[in-house]
Amino acid sequence: MVKIAVDMMGGDDAPQIVLEAVEKAVHDFEDLEIILFGDENQCQINHPRVTIRHTSEKITMEDEPVRAIKRKKESSMVQMAEAVKSGEAGGCVSAGNTGALMSAGLFIVGRLPGVSRPALVVTLPTVSGKGVVFLDVGANADAKAEHLYQNALLGHIYAVNLRNIKNPRVALLNIGTEAQKGNSLTKKTYELMSQTEQFNFIGNVEAKSIMEDDADVIVTDGYTGNMILKNLEGIAKSVGKIVKNDLLSSFKNKIAALIMKKDIKALAKQLDYSEYGGSVLLGLDGIVVKAHGSSNAKAFYSAIKQAKIAVETQIVENMREKVGELNE
Repeated sequence: MVKIAVDMMGGDDAPQIVLEAVEKAVHDFEDLEIILFGDENQCQINHPRVTIRHTSEKITMEDEPVRAIKRKKESSMVQMAEAVKSGEAGGCVSAGNTGALMSAGLFIVGRLPGVSRPALVVTLPTVSGKGVVFLDVGANADAKAEHLYQNALLGHIYAVNLRNIKNPRVALLNIGTEAQKGNSLTKKTYELMSQTEQFNFIGNVEAKSIMEDDADVIVTDGYTGNMILKNLEGIAKSVGKIVKNDLLSSFKNKIAALIMKKDIKALAKQLDYSEYGGSVLLGLDGIVVKAHGSSNAKAFYSAIKQAKIAVETQIVENMREKVGELNE
């Protein structure tokens, strides 16, 4: 039985979408147990595999992350992280304050021995629909070559375990594909990666090729990764608005839109990275999954499923072993 702790109060539309996602998850997976942390008065779920733990505090999006974790000990997010730390839960999921969740991961769940800096990883959509593992998307704005190398190793393990890719192709995000391109950080990182036998490094990849299936894992620093992620989100929304405006601009286009309705929805689904689950904070001594703050029930359900798979495939144990080999 897999046990996942869930922050019922985190996110723009919590707790409604969280409860809906939890109900679907325990219905779909008979080997799943959920511990909900939040206001018990707002929980309407009555299920033998769902437990509610009442919390008297809530961390908001406006709270300063580290201060909130240290001061709001009875918050749903802190209590959820404590459940992972104690071993009561195998992993946790929250759509709340990203900075606070990262702080909870670092200060409560704790880093794996040998991990310099944990990284946030997402699976971005690609042309084939297969998806590409992309990290770091915001955990560390400043990074050294050694950090990016370690992120590549963590991303490799993630791709093998959660994406079921036997020998993932690992690439470094750069301004050109040539080995000598980039700044001092990317050049040093390229040198380290090109000498490794721990993963299949295929060289540099440009930003224009992220969604072209040229690699299975793409590594960059948290500052660049976060900008790339937000840029893709913005482009997807803007393109959606442009297409909608164009399709509603005339009677002929409206008829075409009705005919293509299913195809348009399928395209939107393929471009939505939340379909692949949330962002996972890799390098911690436990599974911590960050669902998007504006997640709907379907996206939060995907995040719960992602956490469940991470526990089942023992990704933390695999990372502990591989990072240990790196530091020997």
